[in-house]
Amino acid sequence: MKITPGIMRFILNVYPPYLGAGIHINRIADDWKTLDVSMKLRWYNQNAVKTHFGGSLYSMVDPHLMLMHMQILGKDYIVWDKAAHIDFLRPGKGKVSAHFHITDMDLERISTGLETKSKVTPEYEVAVIDEGGEVVAKVTKTLYVRRKKPFTI
Repeated sequence: MKITPGIMRFILNVYPPYLGAGIHINRIADDWKTLDVSMKLRWYNQNAVKTHFGGSLYSMVDPHLMLMHMQILGKDYIVWDKAAHIDFLRPGKGKVSAHFHITDMDLERISTGLETKSKVTPEYEVAVIDEGGEVVAKVTKTLYVRRKKPFTI
C-alpha cells in the first residue's frame, strides 16, 4: 500500500512502542530513500547505568529499511526483515540518531539480482550516533526481497 512519507512519519511518531521509548522520526524524504530518526535519553528509556537501553537503540532502527523498500519497490514485491545484528560500541548518552539512505545503486543491485534469482537478501549497515558524532552502535540489517508471484486461476 502506497502511503505518503508525511503520513508514515505521523504514524510512526504516535506508534505506542516508539512513543513509549521516546523515538522520533525526524524526516522521511519524498522519494522514500532517506529517513532520519532520533531518541533523547529520558528516565523511561535508560538502563540501570543511566545510558540508553539497548532494546530501544535497536527499536530505533528496526523497521525502517523494510518500510522504505516496500514504498520504493511497490506492490509487486514482497519485502521482509530477514536478520539483524547489533554491536554496542559505547554507552549511549544524550540524544542519539540514525540516518538511513537507500542509493540508486542499492536498488539496481536488487533489480539485477532478481533477474537471475527468485529472491535477494540485501544487507545494510546503519550507525547509531551520539551528539558528539561518536558511533554508539552499529546495526547490520538483512532484508528478504522477491517479486510477487502472478495470480493465476
